Amino acid sequence: MNFFDTNSYFIDEKVNFLKFENEYKVFNDQAQHIGAVKQKLSGGGKILRLLLNKAMLPFHLEIRNAGDQLEASISRGWTFFMSKIVLADGQGMQIGRVEQKFAFFKPTFKIFDNSNVLVGEITGDWKAWNFVINDAQGQQIGMITKKWAGIAKEMFTTADKYNVQLTSTNLTREHKIAILASAITIDMVLKESK
Repeated sequence: MNFFDTNSYFIDEKVNFLKFENEYKVFNDQAQHIGAVKQKLSGGGKILRLLLNKAMLPFHLEIRNAGDQLEASISRGWTFFMSKIVLADGQGMQIGRVEQKFAFFKPTFKIFDNSNVLVGEITGDWKAWNFVINDAQGQQIGMITKKWAGIAKEMFTTADKYNVQLTSTNLTREHKIAILASAITIDMVLKESK
């Protein structure tokens, strides 16, 4: 199964003692392992994580399928207030970006394609971990939640896991990659800013 063939992604954060790099396992709605999201850090990056606030440090994440092939990447440079995140496909071609917008207690992430056209927006409540994904016209096309249902509910029960559910079937592959990558970055950006 292709990583982007499903519309439901269960993201399970791998907890490591003395963790420097974030890592997430990804499952589909049948609880099949379909890939992983891994952070790549240099030796210098690991040292900086000990000395500086993680919320301002650059990061690079790779979305890999179950065969360990690169499907997409997510990168952010140095930031001092709101994150700007670059999204690329498996060949390294930029397909869009995510801009974090300031809002009290209501994080907002705007998703743009490579032509600077708004693809969607993710808004929500970071305390309850409920987010809504809307398209450019404001119609809901998905959600991110920690409340898992069905088969996955029995498999996964801890708080470091969440579900990205896309409800629209009219998304292009590039838009789907951009929306899913944006949803994955929320965990890193919001947790590191606490």
